[in-house]
Amino acid sequence: MVNKLKTYTILTLLVIGLVFLGIGCTGNKNSEGPSPVEKTPINESSAVGSGGISLKGSDTVLPLAQVEAEEFMSEYPGKSVSVTGGGSGVGITALIDGEVDIATASREMKTDEIKAAEAKGINPVENTIAYDGITVVVNPKNPVSELTFNQLRGVYNGSISNWKEVGGEDKQIAVISRDSSSGTYEYFKEAVLLGDEYRPDALTQPATGGIVGEISQNPNAIGYIGVAYLDNTVKALNLNKGNGSEAPTAENIISGAYPLSRPLYFYTNGAPSGLTKEFTDFVMSEKGQNLVRDVGYFPIKK
Repeated sequence: MVNKLKTYTILTLLVIGLVFLGIGCTGNKNSEGPSPVEKTPINESSAVGSGGISLKGSDTVLPLAQVEAEEFMSEYPGKSVSVTGGGSGVGITALIDGEVDIATASREMKTDEIKAAEAKGINPVENTIAYDGITVVVNPKNPVSELTFNQLRGVYNGSISNWKEVGGEDKQIAVISRDSSSGTYEYFKEAVLLGDEYRPDALTQPATGGIVGEISQNPNAIGYIGVAYLDNTVKALNLNKGNGSEAPTAENIISGAYPLSRPLYFYTNGAPSGLTKEFTDFVMSEKGQNLVRDVGYFPIKK
């Protein structure tokens, strides 16, 4: 009888142990997430799944994309649009790596970026969503109100270092630039510096807001920003490229008379589809283009 009782007890303990072992394995599995076989496949039209899409890239496009996303989600509850900045190059890299649905950019994709995308099976498609004017800004206390393109180039390549050389006070110029991940940095280098390098002592900022903040506090500083970031803490300069002095007004930017006018882009993998298409269509709709104007940029569609 005793032997039978011992055998029964041992069997019972073995069963209990196996049950707990099974629970332990299940607990570990849940805590580590689903196995590769069980992972939900990513929807082809959305890098974040069918319930939402993600945008990443240009800090110039950022305020516009945020407003468009907020209004879109307000009109279509249950649909999610995530927007982050970081620079055009950052967004384009994320698109190439399949991490986002839309790369926002303030410059065109480069040839090497397109080749890198194609090597990974990504087919970049460009969608122009708005127009912008790069605004050269100084502190409101600075008496200079206009620069020629040659003067602006000299300031940024280092051949001009004192405000008195361009009609200002005898003060050293503090040059501020976006960092190299920015599409605005690339565009400005191509359009203004014409192949020259930025002066080595230029202070770089990772975001446009940093440029505005620096210039608002430094009467000797100069920088460049998207026109939507213009406020009363900085002063916009007129620019003269040889055809007369032009201010960064809506009329001059849309017509192209202002010499630093440029388009803003969405890049997608192939033609937009699914929720990506719905959101892009919303941005290009009458309501979406009115939001472009409200933010401070200029619509593609009048």
